[in-house]
Amino acid sequence: MPDLNKLKGIMVEKGKTYVDGARIIGCSVTFSAKMNGKSSFTVLEANELSNALHLSREERATIFLA
Repeated sequence: MPDLNKLKGIMVEKGKTYVDGARIIGCSVTFSAKMNGKSSFTVLEANELSNALHLSREERATIFLA
């Protein structure tokens, strides 16, 4: 199960909003559902978001592979 609370915290630290996240992964309404665990991130979306937020390998694993 993804650690979405950690992802939310990192986004806040980096000054990113859900709108920014949606732009990064190329979706709109579904980003909120993904952040609330109602829908899953695809591998491509997780990679794009991780790159944009400059997440370490450990952070990526903790957030998306937990």
